[in-house]
Amino acid sequence: MTKLIKNKEEIRRIRRSAKVLAGVLRRLSEEAKIGIPLLSLDKLAEELIVKKGAKPAFLGYEPAGAQFPFPYTLCTSLNEVVVHGRPSSILIKDGDILKLDLGVNLDGGISDAAITLAFGKVPGEVQQLIKVTKEALIAGVAEAKVGNRLGDIGYAIESVIKKNNLSIIEDLTGHGVGLELHEEPPVYNTGRRGEGLLLEEGMVLALEPMTALGSGKIAQLADDSFATADRSLTAHFEHTVLVTKRGGEILTI
Repeated sequence: MTKLIKNKEEIRRIRRSAKVLAGVLRRLSEEAKIGIPLLSLDKLAEELIVKKGAKPAFLGYEPAGAQFPFPYTLCTSLNEVVVHGRPSSILIKDGDILKLDLGVNLDGGISDAAITLAFGKVPGEVQQLIKVTKEALIAGVAEAKVGNRLGDIGYAIESVIKKNNLSIIEDLTGHGVGLELHEEPPVYNTGRRGEGLLLEEGMVLALEPMTALGSGKIAQLADDSFATADRSLTAHFEHTVLVTKRGGEILTI
């Protein structure tokens, strides 16, 4: 059974893990350029994590609904692919939108975060998609405070996305994190104020709004990744967040 409230030692380990993850994502965002193969980013991510004495949390992990364990360190999801994209020899090209999703395990403390990058010339609507998705995450983080409920987080995320006429990806959610990669509770990107699980100090949540320019409906592909059914472009941002009295504390920063 998931331990919803983490103690001080567990939070210390999660915090250290999150710092490693944030540093790796920053480095990956610097190295990701047009003409770079996705596999090289995966290799770099693994090297950087191991160098810090940590382990890739995704490597060998089999999420619910998957057909087989994930064989890489990094999820690289291009364009219409939302999450769980597999690194390959495909080169980043002008106009691509790339989601990098990464997990780190350091001494049993587990963190999870994702960013979206755009390359070369992308339309204004794509730039807006990325900007709004990031804003939705920050809005959700602000609601991750003691005394609020999960519905407050979902409401805040949903409000930002819908106000900007974007679609919320269906059937994919955030989650608890910290001692395992995916823990209870699910953290929805929709919600009603005052509804859902009461938030308490010491909870650690992975908030992750996922959006699309077209429909939010998705399909699972043969490699276990999820893509929009209409092949519309997508964005994804995620942070590991500690619930506090003042609001969510972003650990993966």
